[in-house]
Amino acid sequence: MAFIMDPIGAIDIDKDTTFVLMLEAQERGHEVWYLLLKDMFLEGDKPYGVATGAKLQRAPQHYSLSNTLTLPLDGFDVVWMRKDPPFDMDYIYATYILSHIKESSSFVINNPRGIRESNEKLYTLNFPDLMPPTLVSKDIDRIKGFLAEVGGEMVVKPLDSCGGEGVFYLSSGDKNVNVILEGVTHGGEVFVMAQKFIKEVSEGDKRILLLNGDPIGAVLRMSRPDDFRCNFHSGGHPAVTEITERDKYICDRLAAKLREDGLYFVGIDVIGGYITEINTTSPTGVQEINRFHGVKLESLILDFVEQRCGG
Repeated sequence: MAFIMDPIGAIDIDKDTTFVLMLEAQERGHEVWYLLLKDMFLEGDKPYGVATGAKLQRAPQHYSLSNTLTLPLDGFDVVWMRKDPPFDMDYIYATYILSHIKESSSFVINNPRGIRESNEKLYTLNFPDLMPPTLVSKDIDRIKGFLAEVGGEMVVKPLDSCGGEGVFYLSSGDKNVNVILEGVTHGGEVFVMAQKFIKEVSEGDKRILLLNGDPIGAVLRMSRPDDFRCNFHSGGHPAVTEITERDKYICDRLAAKLREDGLYFVGIDVIGGYITEINTTSPTGVQEINRFHGVKLESLILDFVEQRCGG
């Protein structure tokens, strides 16, 4: 199994989902290989990777690397695309390289075409009735008009970041509205997403993990007292939660589209019963859910992957 990811030395072994996926694969006897985006290339139409063998352990020195080889990517049984955003042109080019992997040879999770078509902010627009009032624009005056339309409170966020980076809360009457909008849109040159502020965010942002369209677990992300953002990267902390009937309804609505697009392992963010994001690149939350509920979600995920590629 090849894992395309961020630098292995920088991961947090107590939080990182890719780490436990690699560890579970290793414990099942699979060879685990590691590479970065820069290690991928095409020669003609054949995709390759400069991959390094990796051994994982839950210890302060959590990995060791062995031989590095240039290998055809469709020579792996499974290729995991686990690189975190930003979803920039380099990321898109990587999905084009992955699209040259023959489906008959390797199982790529998630499907590179599906990832490419599913910007984590914009993909929610496939389900407009499940999301809060939303505007995507680079026009500052239009965004300010939307702020008035939704009652004077909204959130604006870039389309290509993660972890709460670049997300702002805006309210009518705040003298910083203009300068914030000028900053996030780069003076009206960059598209952003604006959404009505959901007051229930004070009760947490629920991350629900889906496997092949079915919910397998959830964790609540709670913000710090001095911040409205609940993302773990922004200082949010996990809390126990359950999957409600509303959550199941949302997952049922998403399931067919996710399967159609080859988005097998996905994390959705739900606030106040609304979807705010659909995370398809490198969803996380497995370790937090495991600890709260005494489960081992990585085992379910590996069961699915092994079944898809024949054992």
